[in-house]
This record gives sequence, C-alpha cells and structure tokens, in this order.
Amino acid sequence: MSRTSLVRRTLTALAALTVAGLALTACATGENVGDKPASGDLLASVDTNFGKIDIPKPKDGKQLRVVALGWSDGEVALSLGVKPVAIYDWQSFGEKNKGVGPWATAEFGKDTPVLIPRTDATLNYEQIQSLNPDVILNVRAALDEKVWQRLNEIAPTVSAVKGTPDYAVKWTDHTRMIAKVLGKEKEGETLIKGLEDKIATIRSEHPEFAGKTFTSGSKFGDAYGASLPGDARFDLYGDLGFVLNPAIKALPAQGFYAPVSVEQVPAMDADTAVLTTIGYPLQAIKDDALIQALPMVKDGRAIFADPEGIVMAGSSAGTIRALELTLDEVVPQLADSVAKLGK
Repeated sequence: MSRTSLVRRTLTALAALTVAGLALTACATGENVGDKPASGDLLASVDTNFGKIDIPKPKDGKQLRVVALGWSDGEVALSLGVKPVAIYDWQSFGEKNKGVGPWATAEFGKDTPVLIPRTDATLNYEQIQSLNPDVILNVRAALDEKVWQRLNEIAPTVSAVKGTPDYAVKWTDHTRMIAKVLGKEKEGETLIKGLEDKIATIRSEHPEFAGKTFTSGSKFGDAYGASLPGDARFDLYGDLGFVLNPAIKALPAQGFYAPVSVEQVPAMDADTAVLTTIGYPLQAIKDDALIQALPMVKDGRAIFADPEGIVMAGSSAGTIRALELTLDEVVPQLADSVAKLGK
C-alpha cells in the first residue's frame, strides 16, 4: 500500500469516528445533530433530567401533536389549550372522561384522544410511534433512562428536572414545565397565579392551619403509606400552612411517599390528617383497629376521604383545576378538625 493511500484511509477512518462521536453525543443530549433545528424554528428548549431538550415548531402551521405519558401531563396540557392526541390513563378515568378528570373532560370538545390504559406492562413503543408525536410529555413519571432513551428516539421527550424523585413534581413546577414545552408560559403563569391567590385567601382566613402537623395517609391491604412533599396529596396542605408530621418525615422515603409498616402506624398520628384507601373501599380503613387507636382519630380530627371522591381524585390528579375543587371540598373539614385541638 502506498504512503498516500495509507494517509487517505487513516483520514477517512478518523472522519468516521468523529461523526460517530457526534451521533453519540446527540443521543446523550436528546438532539439529532443532522436534524437540529435553527433557534428560530424552536418552539421551546427545556432543561430536563436527561439534558436540554429542543422542541421544534410544527411545520406548515400544523397543530402540535402531543403524547402525554406522565401522571396528569395530559390534563395540564389540556388546561393550557393544547389537546393531546394520546394520554396514558393513570387514574383510570376512562373513555367517558377521555383520560382526564371529569372536571376537565369538556375541554376536549368533540375531540377524543387515544387512551393508553394503565398496566404493569412495558410501554407500547410501536403504538406511541404510530401516533407520530411532535413531543412526548413524561414529566410526572419515573426517571428511567432506558425508557427515556427509547421514547426520545420517537420524538423529543421531556422529563422532570434533574434531582426530582420519581413522580414527585410539585404542581407549580409541573405546570411551568409543560407550559414552557408548549410555548404557553404566559397562560401557565396565569393559571398558577389563580390557584396561588386562592390558597393565599384560605391561609388568611384560616391562620390556625399554620404550623399544625399533618398526615396524608393511605391503607392498601395490610400495608400503609404517607405522602411526602412533591406529591400533591401533601403539597396542597403544605401550601395551606400545615407541616409534614415529623414522625413521617423520619421514615425512609420511596419517591413521593413513605411506606408505613404495621409497627409504624402510630407515626401517622398528627394534629389532623386526610386518610383514604388504595384499591379497597373506604370502610377498610375506618374498620382498621390500628388506625382507630390513633389519638387524632379518637378525637375526630382525622378526615376519611372516599378514594373516588373529589378530595382524593383531585389531589391525586394534582392539576390546578382539580386542586381548586379539592380545596372547596376539604377546607371546611380541615377547619372543623383543627378546631377540636385542645378541647
């Protein structure tokens, strides 16, 4: 082989390695180097757990095609005026409600999204790809890198920011992230301010809530759990001035909740609480001897919330409209509970 041929082959190999390295870098950051849009063609650019994600503007003025996989991601998008083409039905709201809370169904109008039923199976990536999404929302979800990588091969996929526990996205952060992705930041701030103003009014009307210890607890079979900051089932009450019960705070966390063993049930006792069941009728916790033995329950300071009612369904959804309705229902009950302290 001549010296010239050897040099030519070496340069060709180096060029190939350089291109391969750029491709790997693009995969790591959620960008496709060859297809990276110019800044003027971007709808948004957001920082996520898996790096900065660019969302191109839809071509030819078409509507943005959104597939919403995270818990309540679809309902948040809908509240911002963007109708997802598909929703993962985390709370099993079903076809009748179009995969969102019944308080939000009408916002779809005559449109109906594809519903992806909640299962323990792996996501159907082929189905998601067939929906031809412009962006995939997986914000209030587990930060699973393998899942993200596969989804991001289909379309730009947006997760929560780095350091967020699985599913533990506060309602303000949830709304702001999705609003930015959709180019609806002004609308997002308007929604947030509306709920923040409502919360501020409640705090001023009920200063007695400030500093009172609180537990958002549940029973599922022979096990128990308590919601932690990052879960709207606690955050809403924290916003009202309640504080997480210290005994719950001391328990090891698993994402957005703390498992509570049978021996640890006394840790759930607080100034007041909202208690419910998961997968069982509410009577299961009302009849639970360990729960009934708690001082707050004996004193009538615990609120037992129907798992299908607005207090639980709304706070579980964690969207702004759902939380507004939850507050309307639960605040009078909280006031009655706190009034019993010291009596």
